Amino acid sequence: MQRVKTGIIGCGKVSHTHARALQELHESEFTAVFSRSAEKAELFARQYGIKGYSDLENMLESGGLEAVVVCTPHPFHAEPALKALNAGIHVLVEKPLASSLKDCDAMIAAAGASRCKLGTVSQRRWYDPVRRVRRAIENGKIGEPGLGVVQMLGWRDRAYYDSDPWRGSWSMEGGGVLVNQAPHQLDLLQWFMGPIEEVFGYWENLNHPYIEVEDTAVAVIRFRNGGLGSILVSNSQKPGIHGKVHVHGRNGASVGVQTDGGAMFIAGMTKISEPPVNDLWTVTGEEHLLESWKEQDSATFQSVDATTFYHKLQVQDFLNSIVEDRAPLISGEEGRKTVELFTALYLSNRDRVPIRFPIKSDS
Repeated sequence: MQRVKTGIIGCGKVSHTHARALQELHESEFTAVFSRSAEKAELFARQYGIKGYSDLENMLESGGLEAVVVCTPHPFHAEPALKALNAGIHVLVEKPLASSLKDCDAMIAAAGASRCKLGTVSQRRWYDPVRRVRRAIENGKIGEPGLGVVQMLGWRDRAYYDSDPWRGSWSMEGGGVLVNQAPHQLDLLQWFMGPIEEVFGYWENLNHPYIEVEDTAVAVIRFRNGGLGSILVSNSQKPGIHGKVHVHGRNGASVGVQTDGGAMFIAGMTKISEPPVNDLWTVTGEEHLLESWKEQDSATFQSVDATTFYHKLQVQDFLNSIVEDRAPLISGEEGRKTVELFTALYLSNRDRVPIRFPIKSDS
C-alpha cells in the first residue's frame, strides 16, 4: 500500500483529532507539524513522535511532505494552504474552507494550477443515517426533493468564547454560528437538495453581548430545481444541541437525520454525546425500518470513538484520492458552496434583499 507523507498546519484543539487520524491510518505517514509558536510546535511534535516546525516554508520545503491538513482559525486558512499548494502539496482544510469567497477562489485556482487535491472537512457526510438520506434521494424514493429544512438549536457560553482568543470576532473567526457551528448542516442541505438559486436571510446576536458576531441566523432558499428551503441556526438555546436536516419530497415522502444531539461538541474539549440517527422516514413501505436503524446506529456509535472515527474516514478518502488521482468526496469546489451560502445570508442581511447565485468573490 502506498503511504502519503502527511503533516498538520496549526496546533489548535481540532488538530489533535487530525493527528490521531493521520497517525492511525495505514495510508498516512505522519511526520510533521507547524505552529507559529516554536513551543507549541515542539510540545505537539513530542506528543505524536513527529518533527515540529515554527517556520512554515522550511517545513514545506524540507519535510518531504505530500499532503497537509490546515487547522488554523477560519480567516487564516488560505495563506498556509496557498503556500502548500504552490509547493505541490495536497491540502485538506478544516471546515469551513475559508471565511471569504475570495480566499476560496484563490485556493481552488492554486489547486488547479498545481494539479493538487484540495478538500474541506465535513465528516458528517460519512454518518450512516446521512448516507441513507442521500441514497433515498438518489434512488428516487421521495421523488424530486421539494423542501429542505435545517434546524440547529444549541448553546455556547462565555467560557467557550474565552477558550481561544480568536473566537467571537469578525477578524479572527470570520463569523459566528454560520461560520463555525452550522457549516456541517449547510453542507448536507446542499448535498441533498442541489444547487441554490436565491437566498434571503437575517442574522442577530440575541444573548452574547461579549462577542461581535452572530449567534442566530434564519434564511429562506429557492433551489435551482424549484424546491424551497429554510435555515434556523442558533447558539442561544440552553443547554445543548439539536441539529437536524430534513428533506421532503414531491411525492409526499420525507426523510431526515438528526446529525447532532445532547451537549454541544467542542473539538478538543468535549465528546459527541448522542449518536446521529434518522429521526424522520415516511417512505412508503419503509416506515417500520426507523427503529431498527436507530438501534443499529446507536450500536455503531457505542463501538467507536465518534469524535475521531468519522474524521478518519474523511481523511482516508482524501489520502486515497491522492493515490488514485481522483477528486475527494468533498473537494474545494464543494467546500466553496457552504461559504457561498453563508456569504449570501450575510449580504442579504446587510442589504435587506434576496441574493441571487452564483456570487462573485468580490461581493
